[in-house]
Order: sequence, then structure tokens, then C-alpha cells
Amino acid sequence: MHIEGMATVSENVRTRSVVMAGVGGQGTITAANILANALILHGYDVKTSEVHGMAQRGGSVISMVRFGESVASPLVPYGGAEAMVATELLEALRNLYYLAPEGRLICSRARVDPLPVLQGAVSYPEDAEQRIGELAPGSIVVDAVGIAAEAGDKRAANTVLLGILSTSLPVSEGEWLSVIERLVKAKALESNRNAFLEGRRLAQEA
Repeated sequence: MHIEGMATVSENVRTRSVVMAGVGGQGTITAANILANALILHGYDVKTSEVHGMAQRGGSVISMVRFGESVASPLVPYGGAEAMVATELLEALRNLYYLAPEGRLICSRARVDPLPVLQGAVSYPEDAEQRIGELAPGSIVVDAVGIAAEAGDKRAANTVLLGILSTSLPVSEGEWLSVIERLVKAKALESNRNAFLEGRRLAQEA
């Protein structure tokens, strides 16, 4: 899917990439849509792509967001993402090969057992968070669900992660909040706004 920017970025920039990974029902695609629209509002050319698992809820979901002055392809090459946002520990591990050596992983401490685990065929890695720290030093792993619950709605966990991500991207807080207000339903707006700002605060303090 190609999304045209509404303005022209004044500075000459290379193509940059963010990968978002999770499972169906966690809001991964919604979060990627907010990210893409915030980048568009700032003036970037943006391309996105999505890969869905076999099941709408519970299957793996990967969204790729690429942005710059002019973006040729929506697909992020292996090792090409400056940041990965993962809404679940195992999905973070499964998709780490997209992250650049100097890239940053932002991950929720949530655990969602995939079908093979539920069927008893394999075990969920109990050391998933430790392995993430070893494979991607500098990763940020937070209790996004708990933080979102304190902000008003645990379903806004993905917005907490966007708040953390936002501090490393050239998009203003006002631009982010403008997009959240436009894309999030009215009944969920306050909790998502609070979740975003709390994630942003955590990253700035860190």
C-alpha cells in the first residue's frame, strides 16, 4: 500500500524503516497506521506493508513502515529496521532478524501462547525476555498492558509502545496527538492519549 505524504520534507533524508510485530487482536495494524499517518503529517513519503497470520486473532502479524523523502519499496530488508515494536515477547524473538545491528527493540512484556504451545507440541520459552536482552542489547521491555491499564484501558498497550518509539523519530508530540485524535474512536481517545504520553515520558526519563 502506498500512502502519499501531504507535504514535502525540507531536509534530504534516507529511507528509514520500522517493523511492528505482534499477534492478531493486539492492535499491531492500528499502531502501524497511527505511525504511518504521523510520519505523513510531518511531511514524509511513506510506504507500508502487512503480513497476516492464518488466523485473524492469535496469528502472527507483521507491519512494515518505511519513510523518507522518496521511498521505493514498502518491504524492509533483513537487518534493515532502525526500530522494531513488538506487542508480544515471542513475536519479538521470531522477527529480530529484521532489526539492524544498531537498531532498537521496544517490546511489551505480554505473552500470548501460539497454537503449537496450546496444543502441547512445543513449550513457550520461559527465558524469552532474557534472550531478547542478549540478542538485542539496549532493548526496552515494559509492562505495556499494565501501563495502559493505569492510563485507562489495557487495550491501549500498543499506544504505550508508540509513545516510547516517538522519542526517536522526528515527529512532534503535537503531530502524534493530532493523528491519535483523528484515528482513535472517541470512547477510547482519552485512554490512548494518556497511554501514549506515559510511554513517551518513560522513554524520555530513561
